[in-house]
Amino acid sequence: MREEDLEIAVKVVIVGNGAVGKSSMIQRFCKGVFTRDYKKTIGVDFLERIIEVNCEEVRLMLWDTAGQEEFDAITKAYYRGAQAAVLAFSTVDRVSFDAIRSWKKKVEDECGEIPMVIVQNKIDLVDQAVVDADEVEMLARELHCRLYRTSVKEDLNVRQVFQYLAEKYLSQLDALDDYCTEPPRSITIDAFVPHSGNGFNGHQDTKVQRFQRWASRLPHIVDRDTIRLQPSNRKNKIIITKNKLKNACSF
Repeated sequence: MREEDLEIAVKVVIVGNGAVGKSSMIQRFCKGVFTRDYKKTIGVDFLERIIEVNCEEVRLMLWDTAGQEEFDAITKAYYRGAQAAVLAFSTVDRVSFDAIRSWKKKVEDECGEIPMVIVQNKIDLVDQAVVDADEVEMLARELHCRLYRTSVKEDLNVRQVFQYLAEKYLSQLDALDDYCTEPPRSITIDAFVPHSGNGFNGHQDTKVQRFQRWASRLPHIVDRDTIRLQPSNRKNKIIITKNKLKNACSF
């Protein structure tokens, strides 16, 4: 259980091509203002806002990064330590939509697997859209990200984006808190794996290959838990640890 006086702070990076509305989004969320004039972000910008999530105060630290390639070396350094990310593109900019996969990879290269959302901004310009609604939804499913369609100008769904990311991060903290109160588990099995079969190209699987395939079907196991494979001759023991919680959160 977290102490009542411990502040929860979440670093969120907002990434995407230039001119998709990243700066306007955090200005709208943090200050409640919208400006029509486009001003290119040089490097990074930073704003923060405290919100309430499940009766707890959460400080969202929002890092607005430049979308132009010439700033890549600068902005990538600010991804590190982020606990959540927004992948933004514009309804009227096809290139920004096509770049979403690349932006996701850039974040994952620095931060690992963290909560992310895809944001289709400028939805108020849907009459001028250069992307199809179905292909946007298909991309969101492919990347396993929740999709939000926003209009910073009309203040549509902006708050919901950051509320969701904060809730997602807190749910990970709660899951980690619960897990840390449980003792490590150990599963010991005989070296005989209860099935056999042919591997690729018709070759017979080795015992270890069959075990690895069988172990992959076990329930969720995290880094403190081990599966112990005890050979029948009792001379050797193989311990396999499966780490599934590597990037659950940062402290």
